[in-house]
Amino acid sequence: MIVILNKPLNLNLKHFFNPLWLFLLLLPIISSCAKRPSVSIPSACLVGNNPCLQGKVIVEMVTNRGAITFELDGENSPVTAGNFLDLINKGVYDKTIFHRVIKIPSPFVVQGGDPFSKYPVTPEINYGKGSFISPKTGQARFIPLEIKLKTEDVPRYNQLITSPRELSQLQLVHQRGSLAMARSQTLNSGSAQFYIALKSLPELDGRYSVFGRIVGGMDVLDSLKEGDIILQATMIKNK
Repeated sequence: MIVILNKPLNLNLKHFFNPLWLFLLLLPIISSCAKRPSVSIPSACLVGNNPCLQGKVIVEMVTNRGAITFELDGENSPVTAGNFLDLINKGVYDKTIFHRVIKIPSPFVVQGGDPFSKYPVTPEINYGKGSFISPKTGQARFIPLEIKLKTEDVPRYNQLITSPRELSQLQLVHQRGSLAMARSQTLNSGSAQFYIALKSLPELDGRYSVFGRIVGGMDVLDSLKEGDIILQATMIKNK
């Protein structure tokens, strides 16, 4: 359940207050599949070592402010959900920080998952541009932009969805508590960093991969601040 991405861009805080379209353009926000009868397997799951998730699982992320429970949706976002679960199983997120929390001027996102932000942090490092580096190959792992329409059997890869008609058919959209994969301008640049929507964000729909949602701990999400820590992330239940 893994994929390979390009290095996300690093942003200074001044970008957060530029026009929204510019922020959306730059925001580095978000097991190989076995065939099953009558299930359409995306081509991205059948090549290389892309980790894919079939079905849904429940994972728990314990932070210094409490636990958040997510449902990962491998039915509609198999590559992105599979990558996230694989990194959880590898302990990649343990002791990393939430390096970007945007609540002003209005609630936006909480972002984390930079593998280089392990606590205790190094002050001189500007977090937010790190990818997962495979200890076996020494190479960064990247995954493609993955978006599924209700009218199609499998997701589209590395295609922005912009037409109003297709946007209305998105299977997974940015709602409060949605879990999505961060990336840079390059479409196949997702890796380890993720973000959680603090409110409905239709301006991100069709641009970033949504692959799960919060099913418990919304109050913990609202309490998170920049620099808070992911103590441990684990899978707790298959659905």
